[in-house]
Amino acid sequence: MLNPPVRFTRDVEQFQPDEAETIEGLKQAFDVILERTADDYGHAVRSVHAKSHGILEGKMQVVPDLPPELAQGLFARPGTHKVYLRMSTNAGDILPDSISLPRGMAIKVLDVEGDRLPGSEGTAQDFVFVNGPIFQAKTADKFLGNLKLLAKTTDRMEGAKKAVSATLRGVRHAFEAAGAKPPTALNSLGGAPQSEPLGDTYYTTVPFRYGDHIAKFSLAPVAPSMTALTGQEIAVEGRENAIREDVQKEMQGIDALWEFRVQLCRDLEKQPVEDPTVAWDEEDAPFITVATIRANAQDSWDPALVEKVNEQMRFSVWTGIAAHQPLGNINRARRDPYRHSADFRAAFNNCPYHEPQKSEAAS
Repeated sequence: MLNPPVRFTRDVEQFQPDEAETIEGLKQAFDVILERTADDYGHAVRSVHAKSHGILEGKMQVVPDLPPELAQGLFARPGTHKVYLRMSTNAGDILPDSISLPRGMAIKVLDVEGDRLPGSEGTAQDFVFVNGPIFQAKTADKFLGNLKLLAKTTDRMEGAKKAVSATLRGVRHAFEAAGAKPPTALNSLGGAPQSEPLGDTYYTTVPFRYGDHIAKFSLAPVAPSMTALTGQEIAVEGRENAIREDVQKEMQGIDALWEFRVQLCRDLEKQPVEDPTVAWDEEDAPFITVATIRANAQDSWDPALVEKVNEQMRFSVWTGIAAHQPLGNINRARRDPYRHSADFRAAFNNCPYHEPQKSEAAS
């Protein structure tokens, strides 16, 4: 029998005394990445998840008649919301796809009612996912250490990165052939599988307020044409934008369908708020579907949609309603540096980012 979900209170978070200093350090590390890539490309890109593999437009349908603990925030009442989805790779530079890194999926849900988080413009709710269940750093200062290392090699040593990535993929395959689980760090270092983005399951890895409760989120493909891609790898050799090309070809014939799932915290010891390197065991805290997202067959690299979403929008866990407030040290550290990054990109490109308003969502 499952424990009842933990009630959200402000003391579930444990603030660290060095958080302000760490946040300034993150901004400085982002600046190294942003300035170097903008100088090299003549165009500013995101400081993380710079390379996009596909942009989709779709609809979120909230499941009706959810039980009270699931009928919270955005999901408190049934309805349909327009959504934009952005598939990406996590590096801050535009790398050839032969360098294999974790995938990301960002979602902007339009026309969401509720009190807004401080500084959150528009009426959208953003969710940011990666294709793995845990975050690579326990605390923001550890994340800063990783980011500093990344900044030193951003837009540098592409040949070495390709060689290292190929070696690490070989190491991962050796672990798998022996029936052993590869070390998690392999993925972030360049040994991630060249997985099909449309077949991957994505996770927020970090917790959020879920109205009266606390939760992590997941996005899982359920259309048969997508689950058929799960576990398959894209042939990337000699194809700099192989992932984008394959997604574009696949989406011409796929009506994509995902389940948006919620994992409620039921025990703060087993499902900690402040340590995102701990996976919440699904035996103790199962994922439950609260909505579906459908994106019918379309051009996933339509120039107009790429310009609208990839260039003119930003995605942030701090864009949304107070009922889905980001929780934990990593999430708190994301707010100001990610806004700082978006502001740099907007200023350098002379292209202010644009948060959809309610009237736009209805159009």
